[in-house]
Amino acid sequence: MLRSMTAYARATREGAWGQATWELRGVNNRYLDVVLRLPEELRALESRLRERIGERISRGKIECALRLSLTAQDGGQLSVDALLARQLADAAHALAALAPGAGALGVGELLRWPGVIRQAPPDPARIEEPVLGLMDEALDDFIDTREREGARIGELVAARCAEIAQIVAEVRNRQPLLVERARTRLQERLTQVMETLDRDRVEQEIVIFATKLDVSEEMDRLDTHVAEVRRVIGQDQPSGRRLDFLMQELNREANTLGSKSTDADSTRASVDLKVLIEQIREQIQNVE
Repeated sequence: MLRSMTAYARATREGAWGQATWELRGVNNRYLDVVLRLPEELRALESRLRERIGERISRGKIECALRLSLTAQDGGQLSVDALLARQLADAAHALAALAPGAGALGVGELLRWPGVIRQAPPDPARIEEPVLGLMDEALDDFIDTREREGARIGELVAARCAEIAQIVAEVRNRQPLLVERARTRLQERLTQVMETLDRDRVEQEIVIFATKLDVSEEMDRLDTHVAEVRRVIGQDQPSGRRLDFLMQELNREANTLGSKSTDADSTRASVDLKVLIEQIREQIQNVE
């Protein structure tokens, strides 16, 4: 099954320690590029998180952001910065002397001043496992989304492969008639130019000419590549790079068909093949 590299997932978990939310966003990329945004309290988890992601995803740029809100209990004991509070109180008294009518600075206002109340750093050990477990949940959803989008891409690729196979079959069926027509035209032209013909030599030239027009090998290779594409999109493993290589091979054969074309139908078939191949290529650029 194909996997798209474009996806989004969000997972939230609450506990006595507080609340954590993971947000994962994925876009296409040639390699795996993981961008982690973590609170300072959990920087030590970065290597373990990268390892977890790398075990399940092989390609794409993955942006992972963690939002963490800790309860007072897990955030550590509260303490008062007495020095800062005293400085604020002294400043308030000094201002009161300058403006006797001004209200006194209350305790509540002091406590709300930034830095007066301090919270000890939380114990990371209490929240590491919940955060890692939550990442696994987010990855499950993220990969499910990639697989659903990949299934839609697979259906499109399979449909285009069926159209390619149909065009190849039509060209193969017309090939004997095209060769015979070319043979007849060549004989007519040679007859008009020369009164005395070396029949054996003419026949040799016609055989050489017919051989150059023969595209049976190209048709066989196109069929082989289409069969391989169908096999690959049914595999349960990353296949974007292999599909990209197969598109190059398909395009090479379509170009050869165009270069050997001797009639409008064959030229049109070559163009139609290249259009279908390009449509597949555009889709598989987003395949893991």
